[in-house]
Amino acid sequence: MLRAMLTFIQVLLSGLAIGCVYGLVALSFVLVYKAADTVSFMQGELLMVGAFAVVVLQAAGWPLAAALTGGVAGAALLGAVLERTALRYTLGHSHLSAVLLTFGLGLMLRGGVTAVPAASHGMFVLPLPWADEVFRLGPLSLPGGQLLVMAITALVAAALSLFFRYSRSGLALRACAEDARSAALMGVPVARMHTLAWALGAALAALAGVLLAPITFVHLNMGFIALKAFPAAVLGGLTSLPGALAGGVFLGVVEALAGLVLPEGSKDVVPYLLLLAALLLFPAGFGARRTA
Repeated sequence: MLRAMLTFIQVLLSGLAIGCVYGLVALSFVLVYKAADTVSFMQGELLMVGAFAVVVLQAAGWPLAAALTGGVAGAALLGAVLERTALRYTLGHSHLSAVLLTFGLGLMLRGGVTAVPAASHGMFVLPLPWADEVFRLGPLSLPGGQLLVMAITALVAAALSLFFRYSRSGLALRACAEDARSAALMGVPVARMHTLAWALGAALAALAGVLLAPITFVHLNMGFIALKAFPAAVLGGLTSLPGALAGGVFLGVVEALAGLVLPEGSKDVVPYLLLLAALLLFPAGFGARRTA
């Protein structure tokens, strides 16, 4: 009985950790959607590029903290540049144009990384602090990497909450998300806020890639995790930042528990089945505002 309980707690912790990564990527989807009213299908590639950027900077001799900061900041700059040079011109056009453009840009990013032989054929380790440590709490073993992921996700969520509540840029982003035309009439620089939203979305995706690295290593296909993060964003309502994070954690926990009790391979199907059932009952998602 004790062994079964310990196994359950270990699996639950694992699900919470991977769910936090899902949640961060889902946050990046929601940030872009709220600001630009479009879905970005290059978030997985931004996640992968951000993780590789940290690996390259560290290999170049940068200290780990500087490499992490430089990689995430570089991803944010990349997101801003892509918005300025390509994505901005889809405003006013059909949603399909923006979606297909993000898909194409994602393929270009993936192709750029694939062109580097070492990146396309190798897996790289990103040694984060305490990632390899194991902390003991009585008979329970707590992997440091999982605790680190959950702690950083909590800090990021708190920082975003403060940013959107108290900073001028955060309030301006919220105004643009509510009504871009009215925000522009009030003096909000809508175009700059769109750029900021894409930059923040790219930075969150890159941070998720860094946190995912100790779990899956850094490799070309690590961006496929966005295929699970997007349903988490939809489950949260696609317009709610807390809902996106909660949806990611929910799917991560469900997937982990399904792997514990169901046959091998079933865990990748169960979250989508639950998502389908939830959206049939709550079409706008759990995090969307309800209207009377």
